[in-house]
Amino acid sequence: MRFNTALLHDGVDLKETYGSTLPPVYQTSAFHHGSAEEMAAIFEHRAPGYNYTRVGNPTLTAFENRITRLENGAASVAFASGMAAISNAVLTIVSSGDEIVASRGLYGGTYYLFKDLRTLGISTSFVDITDRRSVEEAITDRTKLIFAETIGNPSLEVTDIRMLSEVAKAHGIPLIIDNTAATAWLVRPLDLGADIVINSTSKYVNGSGSAISGVLTDGGKFNWKSPKFPEFAAFAKFGRFTFTAKLRSGFARDLGGCLSPMNAFLNIIGLETLGLRMKKACDNALLLAQWLNSNHPELQVNYPGLPGTRTHDTALKTLSNGFGAILTLRAGSREKAFTIMNRLKLVYRISNIGDARTLIIHPGSTLARDNTPEERESSGVYDDLLRISLGIEDAEDIIDDLRQAIETD
Repeated sequence: MRFNTALLHDGVDLKETYGSTLPPVYQTSAFHHGSAEEMAAIFEHRAPGYNYTRVGNPTLTAFENRITRLENGAASVAFASGMAAISNAVLTIVSSGDEIVASRGLYGGTYYLFKDLRTLGISTSFVDITDRRSVEEAITDRTKLIFAETIGNPSLEVTDIRMLSEVAKAHGIPLIIDNTAATAWLVRPLDLGADIVINSTSKYVNGSGSAISGVLTDGGKFNWKSPKFPEFAAFAKFGRFTFTAKLRSGFARDLGGCLSPMNAFLNIIGLETLGLRMKKACDNALLLAQWLNSNHPELQVNYPGLPGTRTHDTALKTLSNGFGAILTLRAGSREKAFTIMNRLKLVYRISNIGDARTLIIHPGSTLARDNTPEERESSGVYDDLLRISLGIEDAEDIIDDLRQAIETD
């Protein structure tokens, strides 16, 4: 089945749901068992089943299975937020004394997480992820993973996933890609050599801003039997599910960052229209970027789909179906940026991306407010920068709103 058809029909068993096209919401905290022996077998992972929603729930399983098929992975684990998914992925791999190599242009929340990990004895080297030499020079014998975003937020630099995969494989370490800003509509990172892919499903997967959530998908191909990862030896018996088994038996269970059944259900509904929404939002982003570029050359517009942008060539060879639904513009001053924001009538001033509605934010005073000036500039955040996440409105209406906000005396 093709992309949009698969979102609606792949893996749907109408017999299991009594004819319902959507899975039931198992809104329960725990599950009854027929015998003590059955209960013990489930707790010991000797038999399939559910015991406590913090560990697993049929509605979550339905959502996870659909994401696994969407990303061409081996298994997925859903979490209460995208940050919970990232935290669990990283902490399952690294421990005190280990190192991480990550993009310098990460989303602010992820950047803060990696800085906070220093309190656990885990250090991170932030590098220009588009430069192979910079990545390779940052890797040491203590490096346990490389982390990058498909499309940086808000730097909008497109990552050469194949190149990073080659580097990671040469050093025997996994590559984790946050695919939130691209989604599987634009690229499947696992197909390009990534080992683990993460999506903050609060964004484009959900699409309506109705649920905070995240999901991690394991590609099932990394060699966790390597001497570099001795803590995975006890889970090697699970084969391609080695990472997922360690994750579910460890931090996913113990940190308590579980996704609620209702939010999983809302994500399943949103997932069905992901392709349609992404196409429209990407089209809108390109049209707005082109209009701004042509009509307001005084504003510095950054969008991967515009020729001449830093990673446009990488975007052409990495992404399909579009260049993403986010653009940034530099207004010339913080005061001018705030003026444009405050004059908007249709566009919402909201700290999110991936909504069906068009959203705008000033990252310097919000998402990156705690960074030093040097850190903000390194990640592509400037004092006059505005980030716009395009929705699915008619492009003409979005452009009209920006026109009056920019051109009003």
